[in-house]
Parts: sequence; C-alpha cells; structure tokens
Amino acid sequence: MIRARVAGVGMIPFAKPGQSEDWDVMAEQAIRFALADSGISYDQVQQAFAGYVYADSTAGQSAAYRVGCTGIPIVNVNNNCSTGSTALWLARAAIESGMADCVLAFGFEQMLPGALGAVFNDRKRTLDHHLSLQERIQGEDDTSPLVAQQFGGAGLDYQQRYGASDDVFGLISVKARAHAANNPMALLRAPLTLDEVMGSKHLYGPLTRFQACPPTCGAAAALLVSPAFAAKHGLNAGVEIVAQSMTTDYAATFESASMMSAVGYEMTREAARAVYESAGVGPADIQAIELHDCFTANELISYEALGLCAEGGAEAYIRDGRNSYGGDHVTNPSGGLLSKGHPLGATGLAQCYELTHQLRGTADARQVDGVRFGLQHNLGLGGACVVTLYGRT
Repeated sequence: MIRARVAGVGMIPFAKPGQSEDWDVMAEQAIRFALADSGISYDQVQQAFAGYVYADSTAGQSAAYRVGCTGIPIVNVNNNCSTGSTALWLARAAIESGMADCVLAFGFEQMLPGALGAVFNDRKRTLDHHLSLQERIQGEDDTSPLVAQQFGGAGLDYQQRYGASDDVFGLISVKARAHAANNPMALLRAPLTLDEVMGSKHLYGPLTRFQACPPTCGAAAALLVSPAFAAKHGLNAGVEIVAQSMTTDYAATFESASMMSAVGYEMTREAARAVYESAGVGPADIQAIELHDCFTANELISYEALGLCAEGGAEAYIRDGRNSYGGDHVTNPSGGLLSKGHPLGATGLAQCYELTHQLRGTADARQVDGVRFGLQHNLGLGGACVVTLYGRT
C-alpha cells in the first residue's frame, strides 16, 4: 500500500478579523511556505485541493493562480469546520490511489468579527437536521450564540451523564493558553487563570467566553507526495499519513436525545476506531494530539470519543494533568483552536502543520518528547469528521 508522505507544510500567523491580508494573499503565502519547506516547485504539483467556507466559487483558483497557472485540476472544498482536513483527505486519497504523485492541499479563511451566523438567509437552513434535533432536546435560547448553544448543550449532556463540574471545562482553556505561549503562530498567547476563565461572560451551559475559539483569519498548506516521488527527487519527507478516516452523521444521531451526538460524538468515535484498526495503533501509542477544541466542551467529550480515557473519565484525565506535558498525551500543543484561532478552511491544515513539526522534532519550545505518532481530529457540524494518524517513516 502506498502511504502519502508530508513533503512540506506552510502556515502564516493567525490574525483577528480586520487585521489580516486578503484571503488570496494569505493563501499564497501559506502555499509558498509549504513549497519552500518541501523543496518542490509549483510546476511539479499535479493536483490541488483548496479549502474555504466563506468565499465565492473558484476562490481556490484565484489564490493558487498567484503562485502559478499550470493547468492542473484545482478542486474547491467546503465541509464547514472540517474543510481543511477534508482537502487533506482528498489529497491523501489521490496519492494512495496512484492518481498523482505530488498534491497540494491548502485552506484559508477571512472571517468577520463575532459569532458565526448564516450567510444565506433567503432559503432553508443548511443545518436543519441538527438544529431541529437541538430544538427538540433543549429548545432555543435567543440570548446565546447558536453554536455556543450546541456545544454548551453537549457540555450539559456530559454533566448530566457523569457529573463533571463546571471548572473542569475551564481548566482546558488554562491549558490551551499555557501551550500557546510557546507558539508564535497562535493568536492568543497571554496566560489565563481559572478564575479569569470562569469569570468571563457566560455563554451557555458550563461555557464562558474564554472557553470559545475566536473568529480568525489565516491560511495553511501541505504538500503530499508518494514515496517514489520523494525518492526520485531526494526529498526529506520523513512524515507519513499512516491512516485516515472521514465519517459523516449516522441515522442514530437524529433519533437520539443527546446533544453530544448532535455535535458529532459518534462521528469522532467511529473515525478514530477506523484509524486505530487500520493502523494497528491505539491511543496509548500516541504522544501528540491536535483535536478540535472549538469550545472546551468539545475537547472534553473528544477525549473519550478518541479513546484517550475511559467514558466518564475526562474529569480525572484533566485534573491529573494527563492531557499535557508529562501526562499520557499532549493535547493541542499548538494551543488549539481556543488559542491559536480557528479560520475554518485553514484549521485542518494548521493541525497538519503542527503535527508534522512535532514528528520532525522541530516544534521548538512546544516540542513533545519522543513523538512516534501524532493524531489529528477535525470536526465540522453538518457534518463531517476527519481523523488522521501521522507517523515517522
């Protein structure tokens, strides 16, 4: 079996809305960084997959044309918050199928300030299945941002099952900022105390404002190659995608009365199961993990969905420091979405950037000791979840 290798990664520091370059300029910069990191020229790229949520049709072409016009297929990808890793999933599939030997995946987003909202208000809502489920379970609260209601509701669901305290969710934000302090690419690097997290504006359920990722602008890119291409061109492509799985919602999701299910718990669990089964690797073998912490509640439930701890064991996992340096796993050494930021189309490729550097041993002050495997988890409501396992060749 051909395993796709990561030949190069590129990323720009994420920025607040209104403080970034235009979306196409950001994408160009990330692509050029990835090309430089790989030692590949753009005319060697055979296919490209461009991820974004808030841009018009063929925005991927507009961005890539700033680097070169070579006639290659460029496919535009939109899978909500899992867009970047969906582009990566397609690039990996192209390599493994033998369709191409050198494929570019890139993602970008230029976002507006404030909570996410619908763009097209003149037609039926895209998330109708999920929002109808949410309304059936917990009603609707017009005083709270919609996405905070969804993930805050998942936090309440978890608390009702297992009795976790509010402050254990806040500890995730404290950890995220501590990790981000060592990441020059992160948007929010100042430390936070638990009192500051819990004292910030209440959103919904156990969530406060400092437990939500900020709207962010940015871009990231990765170049995947086949082993034969790497050997032929003398590339230092020492990181490979060992296994990868993408799942969408199951019928049981919409038959449940669970907000954890509504925000993708089963998608995560099943994608992780498929990856572990394919790779013959389990959570105990993994040292560094970049997971989708759009809200602290999602990080907490993802610990269990990914098998990092037992069901109902997330509170002890957090309080014992098993989710950070010196523990069982280092979760979000980059600072995660909570601190690094979450430009929707770029997030999955920014996670790839971080884990590639962790496996290369080039993550500087945030380097995790002895990384053999890195796990990536990227979730989009609506829905899609991509779980990717990286290893050293």
